[in-house]
Amino acid sequence: MTDQDNCSSRNSASDPGQVVLVLQGGGALGSYQAGVYQALHEAGIEPDWIIGTSIGAINASLIAGNAPERRLSRLREFWKKMEQSPVWSFRDVFPGFNEKLSYWSTVTNGIPGFFRPNPLAHAGDSYPLGADNAGYYSTAPLEKTLTELVDFDLVNQCTPRLTVGAAHVRTSEMHYFDSRDVRLGVKHVMASGALPPAFPAIRIDGELYWDGGILSNTPTEAVFDDNPRKNSLIFAVHLWNPSGTEPTTMAEVLNRHKDVQYSSRIASHIARQQQAHRLRHVINQLAARLPEGERNSAAVRELAAYGCPTRMHVVRLLAPQLDRETHTKDIDFSPSGIMQRWDAGYAHTKAVLQRRPWIGEFDPLSGVVLHEEPQGTLLAAE
Repeated sequence: MTDQDNCSSRNSASDPGQVVLVLQGGGALGSYQAGVYQALHEAGIEPDWIIGTSIGAINASLIAGNAPERRLSRLREFWKKMEQSPVWSFRDVFPGFNEKLSYWSTVTNGIPGFFRPNPLAHAGDSYPLGADNAGYYSTAPLEKTLTELVDFDLVNQCTPRLTVGAAHVRTSEMHYFDSRDVRLGVKHVMASGALPPAFPAIRIDGELYWDGGILSNTPTEAVFDDNPRKNSLIFAVHLWNPSGTEPTTMAEVLNRHKDVQYSSRIASHIARQQQAHRLRHVINQLAARLPEGERNSAAVRELAAYGCPTRMHVVRLLAPQLDRETHTKDIDFSPSGIMQRWDAGYAHTKAVLQRRPWIGEFDPLSGVVLHEEPQGTLLAAE
């Protein structure tokens, strides 16, 4: 199949095409994504397609699995369930101590609506837990929560389309479960968030799947590789900072390591897509310059079909770093951490919607236009 077979026609400059929301994995950092959606929702922008991995898949299901007027309240209900509030507060006496209490509460007790400890996992590394239970925690509470908050009949109406990424355990291949192609259920979303060794793999159609973030934590390639490829306005919501300073302490090493690991080389991936789409546009331009007689020949038509007229606008939104943030930030389910990241997502997205950088004149050879938003602002924990 040629690229032309995989493309749809270009829209006008004022109509960037389908709206796609791409949500990265990152545990507690995912409250930033909820703030992003709130700003889009209030602006009257509902996604045509949502692609998520891990916590991104969970947020995506909460949006796709509810009517527009209920989506925001469902997101709030989910994140309220995630909050870990310490019994005692030491915020004024020992800054940051509340967050540490929240962390240890999460590690020790789990989160009632998300996961609970699996005591048998501590019976020894060789204890036979079974493939479906091999994890330090059980995600049965998440299944109950999603079943209550997500209407999967609505998800499978494909308005919006929902895609969740998971890693196939046996083959280590990335697999995207897409509501356009298969009927999605709660297990597909759980599989996308089954991060080992904390959570056990989830079995779908006889096969086990882990969190897609261990292979591709920023599933933007699903848009670029779609068939047919369409003009798109892509809001790519990143939770891990791809850029950072050199670490000087072991705490900083652990924190920076996670950012590097889960930011998924998005910059180089986008650069490659920009090159590929530019070549497709070049093919179109060259074919248009040929005399009509040559252009209509079978050989030239075959070669010209590798061109593609679509344009992708990628708006990258980056979650902020909080003051005193550590490598445990992805399990910082403290109320203050959730609130600050949610508010940051809301503020960042409102700012970009006011600017609308995808409107205007662009290089006709550019098939992928990246709009880099300012790096996440450093926020001080309350």
